[in-house]
Amino acid sequence: MTNISRRRLFEGAAVGAAGFAAMTGLAQAAGTEGATPVPAPQPAGNAGAAAKFGPFRFAMGEQTGKILKGGWAKEATVAEFPISEGVAGVLMSLTPGGLRELHWHANAAEWAFIISGHCRTTVFDPAGRSEILDFGPGDVWYFPRGHGHSLQGTGPEDCLFVLAFDNGHFSEFGTFSVSDWVGHTPGPILQKTFGLPAETFANFPKSEVYITQGTVPGPLPLDPAPGTADNTVLTHRYPLLAQKPRLFSGGTFRYVSQKEFPISTTMTGALLTLTPGSLRELHWHPNANEWQYYVKGRARMTVFGSGGRAEVVEFGPGDVGYVPMGYGHAIENAGGEELEVVFAFDNGDYQEISIAEWLAATPASVLAANFQAPETLFSRFPDRSRFIAPDQG
Repeated sequence: MTNISRRRLFEGAAVGAAGFAAMTGLAQAAGTEGATPVPAPQPAGNAGAAAKFGPFRFAMGEQTGKILKGGWAKEATVAEFPISEGVAGVLMSLTPGGLRELHWHANAAEWAFIISGHCRTTVFDPAGRSEILDFGPGDVWYFPRGHGHSLQGTGPEDCLFVLAFDNGHFSEFGTFSVSDWVGHTPGPILQKTFGLPAETFANFPKSEVYITQGTVPGPLPLDPAPGTADNTVLTHRYPLLAQKPRLFSGGTFRYVSQKEFPISTTMTGALLTLTPGSLRELHWHPNANEWQYYVKGRARMTVFGSGGRAEVVEFGPGDVGYVPMGYGHAIENAGGEELEVVFAFDNGDYQEISIAEWLAATPASVLAANFQAPETLFSRFPDRSRFIAPDQG
């Protein structure tokens, strides 16, 4: 897989290249921090963010969030992070046995990446089918909008994971929870629904449980019970870390779209590592917003939003970044250790376009006129995307 061409791998969607110095210079020329944004047309699909240009960073890890017996959660929606119109994010931790109760989301699908620890999910779909799965570090899940599910830590340590939702207006603290529903339903209705006396529910919670402490679940059976296997069900789990990565001298890249993970129809996820000084080169995504969670290391991102608007943003562990659809950007490892970033895109079809590969496909005469430079200069430009450029210092 290391030698597969970029065009073949992404089926014609090109990938980022070009120099970081060029973007930095452009950002400086635009004034970066403190500059007055120049109004410019917004790319299609971002009408709600037309007047926004940054901030592109939100320190989600530094928030207090909601802390309960059994775990905690912190979120980044448009309320906290206004530019993130397309994707909302959550950082959650569950203790061994800690249960994120049975619930569903009416306005968003859910994508997740396990950072550390182990957990178990249950999911129930409109066809009456259920799936129970165990997850570990590097695993991904996807639950379509409206599917009922629960999450529980399985130990031996706490399970830490990030969640991304394909709607920036989604709130983790406004989900449809079973305890809240049952607690606010009259006893006679419950009696008729379940065929049990109304007093059966007298001691049930009267409000949302959200996260609670349960017992650590036992191991799943190695084989499904007779008659329960259904080959038509699309699994909700994808082992992203088990995927062979694309290898570069400056880092690695893994991604999972609907092509690799058929149930994930509205979201694509990715994991990027960069060695110190290396750069995820200049590129843009024509069909999706990009949500980022910085797991470890220090990063510097350049963002270009048209009309002379450009900015350079610094990130550290626990930070969330966001790049609106169509915005040009690059990410550099600005620290002394490996950088690790999780990405979520609000489209099941992964697409990107590289500035270097675009220029390489353009006649030198056009480039000479465009940049007001000699044609011979462009013979020194790369003839393809490098995707990740190593430190040249």
